[in-house]
Amino acid sequence: MKKVVLASLLAVAGAVLSASLTYAQQSSGSIQMSQAEYAAYNKANTETTAAGKVAAFEAYLKAYPKSAVKDDVLNQILFLDSQLGDQTATLNAADQLLAIDPNNLRALTFEVYYRRADADKLTDPAAKQAALDKVATYAQEGLNAKKPAGMADADFATLKSRTDPTFLSAIADDDMAKKDNADAIKVLNQEINGDAEDTTKPSQTLQDVYILAQAYYTETPPDYLNCAWYATRAASYAPAAYKTTIEPLAEYCYKKYHGSIDGYPAMQTAAQASLNPPADFKVTPAPKPEDVITNLINTTPDLATLAISDREFVLQYGTPADAEKVFDAVKGKEVQLPGVTVVSATADSIQVAVSDDAVQSKTADFTFNMKTPLKTLPSVGDTITINGTYDSYTQKPLMITMTNSYIEVPKPAVHHYHHRVSH
Repeated sequence: MKKVVLASLLAVAGAVLSASLTYAQQSSGSIQMSQAEYAAYNKANTETTAAGKVAAFEAYLKAYPKSAVKDDVLNQILFLDSQLGDQTATLNAADQLLAIDPNNLRALTFEVYYRRADADKLTDPAAKQAALDKVATYAQEGLNAKKPAGMADADFATLKSRTDPTFLSAIADDDMAKKDNADAIKVLNQEINGDAEDTTKPSQTLQDVYILAQAYYTETPPDYLNCAWYATRAASYAPAAYKTTIEPLAEYCYKKYHGSIDGYPAMQTAAQASLNPPADFKVTPAPKPEDVITNLINTTPDLATLAISDREFVLQYGTPADAEKVFDAVKGKEVQLPGVTVVSATADSIQVAVSDDAVQSKTADFTFNMKTPLKTLPSVGDTITINGTYDSYTQKPLMITMTNSYIEVPKPAVHHYHHRVSH
């Protein structure tokens, strides 16, 4: 969705430029220029290419650094540089413009957009956080920007409605990096409710509906219902290429809240029709863990037959006595687990994610200690079929340890050849 966002910013830049030029034209009668300065300014203003106009305007400002129309000229340079796709030049022009006009929304918008993109590329956590903090500072200045003298209130309100989503999104990004979910949720709700129309089409705001779902999911404790709602809303309007990323979180959070996927189509219909959950929309919460565990144990004659997910649930949330009872039913027994995800691997041990929770959080819930050292290691993220014998477990964090383990090697396909017999 990045190209969509950049196109939106260029539209904003054009809107600000139009307002700037209108104001400059209204004030032109009071601007005095020498004949030489006017000739240089007019030469730049009548250049026919963007690159030529930038070069001529820069030459004009170098010759007349105290020009009465410096603000207007820098606005034009910024817009033209952004059209040319020159990030370095655009940021340089934005810096110069903010030095004389700290409230310039166009300059602040491009500072936020490009510097945020640069921050996202950083891999050092401290450097990335410092860069995001700086972006958030520009964004807050954009939110606090005062209306320029001479601009109509309605024009400024329109401009703010187009720039504020970019600023709010950047602040939320900084919050999420700092794990300040509470502020991120507040800011993201402000953004999407102030730009509801863009939540129904590819845009930064639609992307941030999904980020809002993630913020609810990563709260402590998680807010699974709001996570499910906003992830479902995002999936409803996301391009097909993004749905496969968003839908698993939506369904996962719904199942965590409700206990199963039953009734989820009703949420899909409701979330597509409404940005926020209507007051009359209800989802029945899942039974309490202790009630689920009691029911599982009382209704399962042979605890060794429990599904892997149910066994893990008891081991993680049950009383020590219930956990021991369930684990004793399988201890020493061999099991094959197909389609598990590798989290880490050494020659002697493989850790994998088996449960939906583990797969979603990319953490291991099983450790398989190998019968013989591996000669070839699976890669992180690989899906494998593995055999092992239940040996021990820890409850918090949940980890089930298996011994005498080995990877199931797929059998080669058998090809049957039919020979035609000639008579």
